[in-house]
Amino acid sequence: MSLELISLENIQEVAHRYGYWAIFLGILLENLGLPLPGETVTLVGGFLSGSNELNFWLVLSDAIMGAVIGGTCGYWIGRVSGWPFLVKVGSIFRISEVRLLKIKEQFSQNASKTVFFGRFLALLRVFAAPLAGIVEMPFGKFFLYNLLGAVAWASLMVTLAFFAGKIISLEQLVAWVGKFAIAALLIMTGLIVVPLWLESRQIKEANGEE
Repeated sequence: MSLELISLENIQEVAHRYGYWAIFLGILLENLGLPLPGETVTLVGGFLSGSNELNFWLVLSDAIMGAVIGGTCGYWIGRVSGWPFLVKVGSIFRISEVRLLKIKEQFSQNASKTVFFGRFLALLRVFAAPLAGIVEMPFGKFFLYNLLGAVAWASLMVTLAFFAGKIISLEQLVAWVGKFAIAALLIMTGLIVVPLWLESRQIKEANGEE
């Protein structure tokens, strides 16, 4: 199922029907790589807690647990599957093994920051944990930054929805957060792609290539 097929109304309906389980499983499954809008699920949970339909602390706990457990599972999937798994996934998206090696190197140098801040970017929320496992980031270190990232992300999203939901509509809140996420993703992509481009250009110039 694609994200487009999961409307905000559908998410609200599921959250109303299954409550805390919907929030926990939605975030957990997104972290396992399924195309579920975990961020929107979290915002809906916070919004419902702001209207006293759900308990704020239980929503927050569900969001944190779903993110931590999902991230931990993703880590071990990457750790067990290893580099061949990433190469196979990369081939699906037409990313060469050479480029993947550069991405792996960049990730290894910034693994802790990527695991922590990756919580705030949809794609990295899915891929940061498996990448941490693939580069064999020590599990204790991964777990610490995964936990800290989950707490920071869930606290921000749930609290934002809890208070903002009293002022603006849920639809407007989700739209604003979505725009911010896109901007953050573009910035993060630039921080990764631009250094790689400059490096490849320097190599070409050193080799006398045009």
